[in-house]
This record gives sequence, C-alpha cells and structure tokens, in this order.
Amino acid sequence: MPKLKTSRAAAKRFKVTGTGKLVRNKAYKSHILTKKSTKRKRNLRKDIITDATNAKVMKKILPYL
Repeated sequence: MPKLKTSRAAAKRFKVTGTGKLVRNKAYKSHILTKKSTKRKRNLRKDIITDATNAKVMKKILPYL
C-alpha cells in the first residue's frame, strides 16, 4: 500500500481534537471589518467543530492528521 499525500492547504487550516473531531476557524474575519459589529467580530474569533457532512471529506484528504 503506498503512502497517501496529505493536502497541505487543509493541514494548515484544520486541527484534530482529542476525540478525533476536526476544528476549524470561522470565515469573514480578514477584511471589511468596519461594518461588522464588535459582537460579530468577537464571535468570529472562536474555533468551531467542522460539520459532520464536511468532516468525512476532510478526513480523506488529511489521512495522517
């Protein structure tokens, strides 16, 4: 069985929790921040667990994570 290549782009964006779930950062925090409320920007800082529908695909491109 050959070694599988990890998607480096995905590896930089996802971390694995102790229980094996994928954690990601929220989007929409990089620019055009003046029109976003402080509360909204604060909530965008938090990490979130990747949805189960996407997690299956992400696990495939992150075989060793």
